[in-house]
Amino acid sequence: MSNRTFTMIKPDAFADGHTGSILKQIEAAGFKLIAMKLTRLSAEKAGEFYAIHKERPFYGELVEFMSSGPIVAAILEKDNAVADFRTLIGATNPAQAADGTIRKLYAKSVGENAIHGSDSDENAAIEGNFFFSAFERI
Repeated sequence: MSNRTFTMIKPDAFADGHTGSILKQIEAAGFKLIAMKLTRLSAEKAGEFYAIHKERPFYGELVEFMSSGPIVAAILEKDNAVADFRTLIGATNPAQAADGTIRKLYAKSVGENAIHGSDSDENAAIEGNFFFSAFERI
């Protein structure tokens, strides 16, 4: 079990001005920021990041959405980071997310669900390495 996970505040939450509130909620839950950057994914980079979903029917919409505006990428640290963060962000469908979770508070829909969280220790490492060099981490 790793003590690091990866997250992205997605274009919808960034555009709606929720970045500060989301970061505050993440820190209040005991996560420490290890690396963070504001960036914008090109369609090519979004496609590369979400390549695991390439054969899924929503892939094109996902790539278009994720390249539609700025995102905030971050590596977070805490004991049991992946599982605890998945609990904090809530279900992908905000209608099914628990009260108080990030997606319940800020997501608009299944497609525009405010935030990404790694689903495994292995993917957390892969995703963190996609965005950050060793030099960019504390």
